[in-house]
Amino acid sequence: MHRRVVIVIFDGFQMFDLAGPADVFATASLLSPKSGYRIEVTAVRAGSVPAHNGLVTVAQTPLADVAGPIDTLLIVGGLGVRDQLDNRPLVEGIARLAPAARRVASVCSGAFLLAEAGLLAGRRATTHWLVADELADRHPDVEVDADPIYIQDGNVWTSAGVSSGVDLALALIAEDHGHALARDVARGLVVYLHRPGGQSQFSTPMRADTPRRQPLRQLQAFIDANPAEDLSVPALARRAGMSERHFSRVFTEETGLSPGRYVERSRAEAARRLLEATGHPLDTVARQSGLGAPETLYRVFRRHWRIAPGDYRRRFHAKEN
Repeated sequence: MHRRVVIVIFDGFQMFDLAGPADVFATASLLSPKSGYRIEVTAVRAGSVPAHNGLVTVAQTPLADVAGPIDTLLIVGGLGVRDQLDNRPLVEGIARLAPAARRVASVCSGAFLLAEAGLLAGRRATTHWLVADELADRHPDVEVDADPIYIQDGNVWTSAGVSSGVDLALALIAEDHGHALARDVARGLVVYLHRPGGQSQFSTPMRADTPRRQPLRQLQAFIDANPAEDLSVPALARRAGMSERHFSRVFTEETGLSPGRYVERSRAEAARRLLEATGHPLDTVARQSGLGAPETLYRVFRRHWRIAPGDYRRRFHAKEN
């Protein structure tokens, strides 16, 4: 069975909005040929279409010549999207193809084109956090939620900024073929199967800056690999061979985080991995992640991921299919 994925691009599109999902679907077909994803790229005009970064992609078929049935109709975004909102052949072409598709999806600001085509009216949707308010103002009939990485409302999926197209494509594969294949694709591409929390597209990364000094880089790696160890400032300063005051100052200068803040965030990340990958009770997760008690786990997890540990596990636990 072939699953036809039609991706719509335009002048000034974001290359990663196309390349990320395309590579996810292609990797799924490589790992499991029966998954059958077949990718087609279309634009208003066939031929060369420049992305915002200057690279050029060839659209195989003009949009007007594309017909159903389609498994997934995917609309990319990019800085050029504002110039396309009055492009009637583009907007009307999307509106025409949507009923012929089993599902419709957008990456990043591609949600604007879905909205212009009338496909988001009365639906909940997301987009890049920088333009979420603009989408809500322009389309008050759309319930815009800037927090999630992606949202499914019926057969319409929208995703957040740029790299969230990878998250979206993995979710679509999981819906089609189960968690195991999506997990294998994520491993092959070395990406998260489920990114933590809400729209971590704009939240501070879990990893701090990489220190210039080799001892501090080694210490970072030790902290991340050993969350249940004694990671107090005195213990870390001894391991780094520095006085406590000097260690705290240098660590903060070179990573952008105080030692205590870095340790807490690293332990929150360790807890997230344990919740995804194991069925350990919460007291075990708290202990193994270095957070000690379930109460501390709950407080720290909520602070960093904006969701309770139990709720996170129910959503993202990597159950075998």
